[in-house]
Amino acid sequence: MSTADGLRGRRVYEAPEPADGARVLVNRLWPRGPSKEDARLTEWCKDVAPSTEPRRWYGHQEERFDRFAERCRAELAQEDAQQALERLRALADEGPLTLLTATKDVPSSHAAVLAEVLQEGS
Repeated sequence: MSTADGLRGRRVYEAPEPADGARVLVNRLWPRGPSKEDARLTEWCKDVAPSTEPRRWYGHQEERFDRFAERCRAELAQEDAQQALERLRALADEGPLTLLTATKDVPSSHAAVLAEVLQEGS
């Protein structure tokens, strides 16, 4: 997942690249495998990750993605998430921003929904 304005999503398991710019993990839980040092994060932004219930409900079942995206957007509209979104927008204003997630299918993940929300608010 990549956009023209320097905002992209990648798996946290992929090696960091110079084009990543600010690297922000957008999972609520730390992913299995990579160390915090290896991930080379700018920060870990848990407040923009979906809560447990919608994440478990979705279960990466493609037919549920549209409803999952709606639920993610509803959670991103809450006050604590709004503050975190403002921080991510500030990072994006400074240069490239890479949203990192553990999911295998980044285009059908909360990171993709988050990228859309960030682009809409720019």
